[in-house]
Amino acid sequence: MTSMILQLFLYFPEDKSEYIPAAITFTIFFIGAIFVFRLIMKVSQKESEKAKELEERLKREKIIKE
Repeated sequence: MTSMILQLFLYFPEDKSEYIPAAITFTIFFIGAIFVFRLIMKVSQKESEKAKELEERLKREKIIKE
């Protein structure tokens, strides 16, 4: 019974040109995902560097111990 219900949602078009818009959309979103991932990595790296600088400054001022 469950397999019959799931088959209702499957659609494989005879005309393969219907896959073109899906491929274009997938490509756009994939490139966007890569861009956002790289952006998050760069921001994270900058924040990490700021945290290290703050830690070093606090150690020099003897506010925190090693």
